[in-house]
Amino acid sequence: MSQRGVILYLCMAALLVLVGFGQSWNVSLTILNLCLISAVMALGVNIQWGYAGLFNVGIMGFAALGGVAAVLVSEPPVIGAWSVGGVGIGLTFLALVATVAAVIIVRRQVTGRLRNISAFAVAIVGFFVIRSVFDPAVDAIEDFDPARTGYLGGLGLPILLAWIVGGVFAASAAWLVGKVALGLRADYLAIATLGISEIILAIMKNEDWLTRGVKNVSGLRRPVPIEIELQQTEWFLDLAQRFGADPITFSSIFVKLCYAILFSIVLVILMWFAERALNAPWGRMMRAIRDNRDAAEAMGKNVTARHLQTFILGSAVVGVAGAMLTTLEGQFTPGQYNPLRFTFLIWVMVIVGGSGNNWGAVLGGFLIWFLWVEAEPAGILLMNTLTAGLAEGNVVREHLLDAAPHMRLFLMGLILLLVLRFSPRGLIPERTN
Repeated sequence: MSQRGVILYLCMAALLVLVGFGQSWNVSLTILNLCLISAVMALGVNIQWGYAGLFNVGIMGFAALGGVAAVLVSEPPVIGAWSVGGVGIGLTFLALVATVAAVIIVRRQVTGRLRNISAFAVAIVGFFVIRSVFDPAVDAIEDFDPARTGYLGGLGLPILLAWIVGGVFAASAAWLVGKVALGLRADYLAIATLGISEIILAIMKNEDWLTRGVKNVSGLRRPVPIEIELQQTEWFLDLAQRFGADPITFSSIFVKLCYAILFSIVLVILMWFAERALNAPWGRMMRAIRDNRDAAEAMGKNVTARHLQTFILGSAVVGVAGAMLTTLEGQFTPGQYNPLRFTFLIWVMVIVGGSGNNWGAVLGGFLIWFLWVEAEPAGILLMNTLTAGLAEGNVVREHLLDAAPHMRLFLMGLILLLVLRFSPRGLIPERTN
């Protein structure tokens, strides 16, 4: 990393320390944990855009798949729901596999004009067979204790495994999306990825039997200690006394530090792999494809295959970040996934930090999320200062104070414009040989 990058990272660390002293260490560590997760997401997008020039605006869908993984891996199975609908779900899966196999066989055996017609007829028959066993099973599952469960639950495994599974889920979806959309032009690829991510979210919101839909899943298992249990543990009370801290406040700080260590380990591992890949012959090949696709194809490179590879890798990283975010929040809420938080902000992070440079993308993840969180209190402070001379009931004062939370949107747009004007390659530009 360049000297400029080191200075910028030190400035970012100073901002977090300043929040710790100025507001509280709980707030600072909360921001730090979300900065780490945002940095992982930005790194995944940088792998797609910075390495290969793939414009993916379906980030929220892949992040949501990571959240689904957290539920399906860590939640205990709902035995009652499995007893009333598990057999139907199993038969649905078998019917789906049989339908796909039948379509493949028909397309191989039948030739001529009847080929597509026969395959379509088999698919239609299979669809009705699947629905005949799927619908009753889903109704039975969702009717089982709907206030508390109404879904099948998960495997009851440690939630840390969900981070890996989240990456696998996102990578699998990326493979399917890539097979369909990677042959399209950049603008069509963007539309396709956005549409597919919306389909993923629609399924999560409406298929209650899988993840409870909009009723949400809360109380997910945690990979770190629980605050109330720490406050009743002798070694922790001794540690808090040694630092002269209140056990309740110190327990919250301790838990956030544990999360920060876990997230930092993941980020360091992913950064190591990303840097190794970028500086290897594979990375130079991807940048050559990005810069001149036609020349790369003329040299015998399979551009579509390499794009698919990069698209899968970047999406897998985003899926890991999505599982990390759900773990941190302790609940899965499909309604929280929106383009502003999980697409626009992530792209701003990559652009501001420096696309094509992993260190720049990570710095952008830290900086933009920090500013996004701190813009609201800073905006309120600014508006209070500007309107200090106005009476309490003044219309202008009330309007400016009500508009203070919107400062974050104004600030993001302003930062993006300034960076594109004065540093179009980002704060830490891509290194060129």
